[in-house]
Order: sequence, then C-alpha cells, then structure tokens
Amino acid sequence: MLHAAQQDLDVLSHAIGVIPQHIFDTQVAAGFLGYSTPSLASLVNAELKIALPKGDRLTDWLRRPLTDGQKSYAASDVEHLFELHDLLTAKLDELGRTQWALDACEELRNRKVGAGDPADAWQKQKDVRALKPRTRGVLASLAEWRERRAMASDIPPRQVLPDLALQGIAQREPASISELAQSRGVDERHTRGAVGTEILAAVRLGQGKPLEIPVSDSDDVDRHLRPAITLISAWLSEVARVQKIDNALLATRNDILAFIRQDQAARLLTGWRRDLVGSDLKSLLSGELGLSFDGHGGLKMMRGSVSPEAPE
Repeated sequence: MLHAAQQDLDVLSHAIGVIPQHIFDTQVAAGFLGYSTPSLASLVNAELKIALPKGDRLTDWLRRPLTDGQKSYAASDVEHLFELHDLLTAKLDELGRTQWALDACEELRNRKVGAGDPADAWQKQKDVRALKPRTRGVLASLAEWRERRAMASDIPPRQVLPDLALQGIAQREPASISELAQSRGVDERHTRGAVGTEILAAVRLGQGKPLEIPVSDSDDVDRHLRPAITLISAWLSEVARVQKIDNALLATRNDILAFIRQDQAARLLTGWRRDLVGSDLKSLLSGELGLSFDGHGGLKMMRGSVSPEAPE
C-alpha cells in the first residue's frame, strides 16, 4: 500500500534490489475518482476529513536521532493508507473501475525503476529543444551536478536544487555568488558554502560544452502529425473531464504518437484505455468522426467533416 509510489519503488530497488510483486497506489486509484494527482495530505483530508501534520516535512531527515515530531510525521504518511484503500476501492467498485486502477498500478510497478545516467538528467527538463545550445549545455551540466549531489546525499534531486532554480541559473549563467543569488528560484541554501561554488563550477563547465540536439526524421513526422495530435488530445481531455479521470493517467503525448503511428503496443489500444476511448479515437483518426463544440463548453463527436480547400 503506497501513495505516489514511483519514488518508493526507486528507493526499494536501490536499497534491496527488489520491488513488491503487487502494489496499490492510492494516488493512482484516486485518479479514477475525479482527483488530479492529489498529495497524500489532500486526499486524506478530502476522503477521511483528517488533517495530516506538515511541520516536519522540510526538516533535516539525515540528522540522528530523529525528533518525536519527525517520527510522528513519518508515521502519518502510512497510518491511513489501509483505510484509504478500503474507501477508494468501494468507490471504484461502484463505478466498475477497480480493475482499471489495478491495471494502472501494475503499469507503474513495471516502469523502469532506479536512477538513470546523471549525464542524461537534463532530458527530464521541459522545453529543452527551445533553448539555445549554450544555454542547453549549461542546463545539462547543472542537471548532472544536481543528480550526482543528490545521489551522494541520498536525497531527491529537487531538494538539492528545484527545477525552477535549475532553469533560472541556466538562463542567467551567473559568474559570481552575487549573480547566482539573483537567479530565479535561488535562495540562500544554494549560495552558501560548497553548494554555491559547485553550482558556479557547473555553469562554467556547461558554457564550454554547447549542446546541440540533432533534427531527426521523427521531428518532421511529429510536425506532420500535429493536427491529429491536437485533435486527439482535445478529445482525451474531454473524456477525462466527463468521466472524472486524471488526464495524466489517460494518455501522455508519447501515447498519442504511438496510437497515431498505429503501434500495436500503443497503450491507447490496450486494456482499460482501449475500452474507454479506443473506438472513438480510431474513428477520429480515420475521418469517420469529427469534433464539434456542444454549445455548453464541452466537445461532442459528429459524423462526417469538412476539409479546408487547398488554394488553386
């Protein structure tokens, strides 16, 4: 029984080399009941009317012995999971979605776990293709430094340096501690002692390694498919809204691309996603059905469509 299990699975894989054979993720389950990636505190408060303690969330968890407050906070992270499981499962049963949630939990369990190559950490950042090669090189250097420092300290990378600061520093390219302090997302934790010095060193290293991203054939394909991606994304968002399912559970951009390319392993063509949207998406892609506004702020399917005329 877990909540937002990915990080826990990473830790288990790193610490003991195995992960559970079955999991129930309360965050995933809640996504089939109208919640959008809820925190444990917000879910417990909404479903059980219990307010979890917050005071020790950002304290130093490496220091020993742990305080009574820290122990209480840690215990509260698991204290209500079984009760949540029973409540969420009952609601899922009423909607006929229990198997959907279990399948989604199994997908999560089967994802690649553990830390990747620190040198590839920059690829997790948003909109990296829009950056200039020099800025992208600085971002890559900073992201690798952050990943290695996090691994050495056994803490999440964002606790070393949040994404906002990572991107802000890459854009500003500070050459001194005072300039670093003025970067977006940076506070005194990132400027004092060895951390500030290491950040500046990572910036200098990245400045000397501009990072080009080669244009691939798939980029041209993706541009060609943008209208289809936009159309399908719009319908998936509408289905998620009406069905009260977390859009993040329903499909990612890669899921949509795999479907459009008719990849037989596409998640939108298997399991609960196929049952929910597979037939509609096939009809959209074939042109048999189109989308229209329903007059009430939503979308509806319509039969047939009108194509724009090409200029003569």
